[in-house]
Amino acid sequence: MYKIVEKKVLNPTVIQMDVEAPLVAKKAKPGQFIILRTDEDGERIPLTVAGCDASAGTVRIIFQVVGGTTEKLKHKEAGDFLADFVGPLGVATHTDGIGKVCIVGGGVGCAIAMPVAQEFHRLGAKVTSIIGFRNKDLLILEDEFKACSDSLTVMTDDGSYGRHGNVTVPLKEMLEAGEKFDRIITIGPLIMMKFVVAAARPFGVPVTVSMNPIMIDGTGMCGGCRLTLCRDGKRVVKFACVDGPDFDGYEVDFDEAMSRGRTYADFERHAYEEACNLFKKA
Repeated sequence: MYKIVEKKVLNPTVIQMDVEAPLVAKKAKPGQFIILRTDEDGERIPLTVAGCDASAGTVRIIFQVVGGTTEKLKHKEAGDFLADFVGPLGVATHTDGIGKVCIVGGGVGCAIAMPVAQEFHRLGAKVTSIIGFRNKDLLILEDEFKACSDSLTVMTDDGSYGRHGNVTVPLKEMLEAGEKFDRIITIGPLIMMKFVVAAARPFGVPVTVSMNPIMIDGTGMCGGCRLTLCRDGKRVVKFACVDGPDFDGYEVDFDEAMSRGRTYADFERHAYEEACNLFKKA
């Protein structure tokens, strides 16, 4: 059993938790993830490591309430326990040889982008961060990004905070003005990452995307997290859990990934409603 030692509500749908998991905290690196179960009968869900404190033995997770399991997890409080908390899984974000990086995060994807930005800052790289949200009420982690970025731009779709527009607007402006990055790392909704890749393509800047497809076991056995990459004129299948979650953005078949990501949308919505009704009755 894994104890929740701290819980914080970041916005109406996004929750932050610190979980006591000393073995995971000792080895986890930015870009890696864990798989948890809320209880013995719960489903397995992957969540990216949003930070860890090896001395305290805690791992931070940040999640958005979108389905039945995250709704159940939302109702856990500090002092409660999780049945499983397995990790670290996946390949850590590549940082070698990158002295100037642009981090582009969208929505709850900023929770994944933040520890990556912090790691580059720790290594002495120049960090430019662009984070985007639908509106001011959904803004998260602004102060954390300010602390680890040489430059930070906040975007909102409706213009209620920061600059008006999506994350590709300032990115294009920077690239068109001659800004040079060793790499762009983008993490967020698939459609956002697709357009970040499209914006960077004319300038030839390497782009890393963090993929979070349907996942079950996290070991490459089930095949649920498969992705199609277009590499050297051939279509290659990889698995996000063991080959990723980071991939070359120019190789990812985003249209297929988005189609597969919608496969269980109706089921997820139904599970969320059932969980909500269960807690209302309780």
